[in-house]
Amino acid sequence: MTLIEELRWRGMLQDIMPGTEEQLNKEMTSAYIGFDPTSDSLHIGSLVPILLLVHLQTAGHKPIALVGGATGMVGDPSGKSEERNLLSEDILQHNQAGVKRQLERFLDFDASKPNAAEMVNNYDWFKEIDFLGFIRDIGKHITVNYMMSKDSVKKRIEGESGISFTEFTYQLIQGYDFYWLYKNKNCKLQMGGSDQWGNITTGTELIRRKGGGEAFAFTCPLVTKADGGKFGKTEKGNIWLDSKKTSPYQFYQFWLNASDDDAKRWIKLFTLLSKETIDGLIAEHDAAPHLRSLQKTLAEQLTVFVHSREDYDFAVKASEILFSNDTAEILQSLNEEQLLQVLEGVPTVSISKQKLAEEYDLISFLAETQIFPSKGEAKKMLQAGGLAINKIKISLEKSVINTTDLLQEKYILLQKGKKNYYLVISG
Repeated sequence: MTLIEELRWRGMLQDIMPGTEEQLNKEMTSAYIGFDPTSDSLHIGSLVPILLLVHLQTAGHKPIALVGGATGMVGDPSGKSEERNLLSEDILQHNQAGVKRQLERFLDFDASKPNAAEMVNNYDWFKEIDFLGFIRDIGKHITVNYMMSKDSVKKRIEGESGISFTEFTYQLIQGYDFYWLYKNKNCKLQMGGSDQWGNITTGTELIRRKGGGEAFAFTCPLVTKADGGKFGKTEKGNIWLDSKKTSPYQFYQFWLNASDDDAKRWIKLFTLLSKETIDGLIAEHDAAPHLRSLQKTLAEQLTVFVHSREDYDFAVKASEILFSNDTAEILQSLNEEQLLQVLEGVPTVSISKQKLAEEYDLISFLAETQIFPSKGEAKKMLQAGGLAINKIKISLEKSVINTTDLLQEKYILLQKGKKNYYLVISG
């Protein structure tokens, strides 16, 4: 398949400018996508643009990743209902460094290759431009009528908050990025999310009017969830690519918990598996959906792609802790950081280390910490064999809780029934 055919069957193509496919079939083409440095980490909403660059490079073309040091100071109105807070130069530089480190994981920057990936920062060319020079040399080529016709601008003008001159000029600034890359890097194609179509076409128009050249563009759909929920958002916020912001275990769990409908779309969008492999996986899943083989493959592919095989292996092992009975040894093998990753969100109760040292009556502990409403209820559950400490079932013979029960000399995992867990923290 050609690059465009590949992207089309994967569901990664929305709008495409006439002549784009012919340009890509004709010669090695340099193409760019912009990344917004509003944080020092990208999140999974950035995976589609990253994968567009990966597919582009795999097809023999040259990817350029633009980190918007200058545009990050202005703010893009696309998809935003109100003006956003502007970041200081120090914060932007910190964020750019973080984004660059992440992009280097996915693209080949080996300069000896003709289609080596490149990273650029638009602050490098904008810092030399003065306001009068910009409105004289660039502003005169694009009419206000043209700028006002863009959906992102129209929606904001018609909305309650309006749009500032700063954000109104954003499309001109992004348009100039494309013009600069066209002139200086022979970049003929810009890609991005469908909400960027207006900004991208301003760039192709500027190249045509100011440079007398021809440039191309295509966009990918914005990813949504089948139930209408926002993709990549959980109760705790974004799913980040940085393991310090979203642990590999949480990252793995996000994909593992995808609905069947989402998994069928996302396996095409977010993995590099072939069409034959994916068609086979979907058929296998449809034959036995309860096995969730599609979600398991999706979670494996993405965790290895973004993090590592070791992180994936740990995530699988960690998942067994809460959902399998035979996991006492695994629990004992975890270090403190891994233990807290796995048990994030589990209700916690505190216990004094002194009481543990003196041996704390187990039934009293269960009632006093309100894990059970009364000593009678706790005893009844214990008699029924419904309690486990550190994944080991306990009986009436276990009458006290003490320091020998601690994991990492600080924690106890208490299980009540099949699904109710409590993390006991001593201090």
